[in-house]
Amino acid sequence: MEELGKTVNDFLSKAPKNKPGGRLIAMVSPHAGYRYSGQVAAHGYNEIRGSGIRNIVLIGPSHHAGFRGASVYMKGKFRTPLGDVEINEKLAKELMSETADVRFYPGAFEKEHSLEVQLPFLQSVLKDFTIVPVLVGSPTKDTLEHLITKLAEMIDEKTLVIASTDLSHYHEYSKAVEMDGRITSAIERLSLSDAGQLLRTGESELCGMYPVIITMEAARKAGANLGRLFNYANSGDTAGGKDRVVGYASIGLFKNPYTPEEKKELLILARDTVREYVINRKVPDKGNVNPKFRTDEAVFVTVRNNGRLRGCIGNTRPVMSLYQAVIKNAVAACSGDPRFPPLTKEELMDIDVEVSILSPLKPVKNVEEIQAGKHGLVIRKDMQSGLLLPQVAAEFGWDRETFLEQLCVKAGLPKGSWKEAELYTFTAEILKEEK
Repeated sequence: MEELGKTVNDFLSKAPKNKPGGRLIAMVSPHAGYRYSGQVAAHGYNEIRGSGIRNIVLIGPSHHAGFRGASVYMKGKFRTPLGDVEINEKLAKELMSETADVRFYPGAFEKEHSLEVQLPFLQSVLKDFTIVPVLVGSPTKDTLEHLITKLAEMIDEKTLVIASTDLSHYHEYSKAVEMDGRITSAIERLSLSDAGQLLRTGESELCGMYPVIITMEAARKAGANLGRLFNYANSGDTAGGKDRVVGYASIGLFKNPYTPEEKKELLILARDTVREYVINRKVPDKGNVNPKFRTDEAVFVTVRNNGRLRGCIGNTRPVMSLYQAVIKNAVAACSGDPRFPPLTKEELMDIDVEVSILSPLKPVKNVEEIQAGKHGLVIRKDMQSGLLLPQVAAEFGWDRETFLEQLCVKAGLPKGSWKEAELYTFTAEILKEEK
């Protein structure tokens, strides 16, 4: 016990704590032997020392047992030389789902190490906490959607999700650094599209691919908008040769609200883009940008002239960085909205721009949950779709039913079509220029 405690505390003492980056709501941590990845892991765990976090959902890959879906340890304790850690039975039960193949498979935990190696660090930085151990086998689409939804609902000021994974395996040192740099960048940017592409093509590797993807998506749904690499190393740096190395990273995912200055910067970017494109058919050349603006976001840009709508274009899914989405959609709003002719140079003096940063789409189970003025709506039926931003209902004073009917009109559907269509709600952070 003394040797383990000393080893962990020695790692932690050498890991500086960074300046606060918002509220940490999820983390990626390595799971190799401590002599290989312990120092990297310590950089992440130092971030939650004394944080008051009480519940930890540990989600990792199954290295030894093959099974469909995911396995959740339901009750009892996990024991380490530093003491026992209680299972949070209530949260564990909430994760279970027969239809999504999320059950308790005892064999999954018999030889697995990816979660257990996290515990001594947690025991050293937190005083009183519980865990929910989750191992992912071969997940179905239902497994992924269920875990993402439930974890997003669980995340709060007292609950943190930790995904356990190592990075590339057994490549030459420089190749490993290159491969790992790509995937850590994608995780930092919360870019599920880039991460998925890198893993599908083999340009990067994660033995905990599904746990990381689940954690990234759940963190996004819980409001994460910033990732930060706490530390990276590989076994060639820590305890091995450089011909066949394994990569390790500790990464935090944060909820970090945009400041008034950042909102103003985004609005200036949108306005400058419109002006530059209308006058010169060019877009601003952005070099160094705020790290928060590099996170993938779903964005709409609205352009008005003397209060009249002149264009509104955007993307409902986070497929590019925030600053790129603002630029692309500002160009489209002033020149490519099929409802309006392109904006002219003469109109530039009297325009105002608006940037809406959308939350993830949420399927509507009951229309009674729709709040006109708070929620935006997306409708999909057959081959047609439409979207209305939340501020539209507020501007026109629409009630719920009027909002739904106008959504049908926007999609080119007959009124009443919403009763038999797919509906999704979202909220939006609306950035407006000061008058």
